Amino acid sequence: MKRYRTDWMLRGMMAICMLFVGYVPRGSAQEDPRLWTAGPYSFSDELGGFIIRSISGTGTMQDPIILTEEFPSVTPTTLIIRTEKVTQLNPSEDAGILFYLRVRATNSSGHPWVEFEFELQEQLNVPSDYGDGLSFYQPGDKRGMIKSTGYGTFSDDFEPYDRMVFRDGKIDPGFGASFDFPIADFTPKRVFYLVQEPRIPSS
Repeated sequence: MKRYRTDWMLRGMMAICMLFVGYVPRGSAQEDPRLWTAGPYSFSDELGGFIIRSISGTGTMQDPIILTEEFPSVTPTTLIIRTEKVTQLNPSEDAGILFYLRVRATNSSGHPWVEFEFELQEQLNVPSDYGDGLSFYQPGDKRGMIKSTGYGTFSDDFEPYDRMVFRDGKIDPGFGASFDFPIADFTPKRVFYLVQEPRIPSS
């Protein structure tokens, strides 16, 4: 009888140990990525490939949202942007979403960046076309709004996608660049996406 109880207790203790081995507490590295909030917007690196380090600002031209990010690779990554600001308070003054973003990108990839591309998407992995209302402020006067500390020129396209490519520069590993540009959504959605792609020399 004593031996039976001892075996039973030993099996129970082993089962408890196995439960603890497989248990990952909340708050560990497995926890959901943090949402970074500025003004009425939140930003997330939950799809992976890059890391948000800090955020500040409200989104106006005088006080842009400054998003500091680190890129450990040169693969395309996707920033998720969320907002509850989807109704027009005054159609003549508040026609959808318009905010100003400054991305401060640190190159931790080990490769020099010779270009950097941004692409807006209203649906994940689906190009944003001219008619969906989401763009880098395509109908407005953008003079002085779009600039970079690391690249001398940029080009932007509205069809068949909303893309902007910064060129004429090089960001070596361990260094960074900043990118300033407006984002507009005249048919506002609660969630949209910004694909970010540092590019390395082709040969």
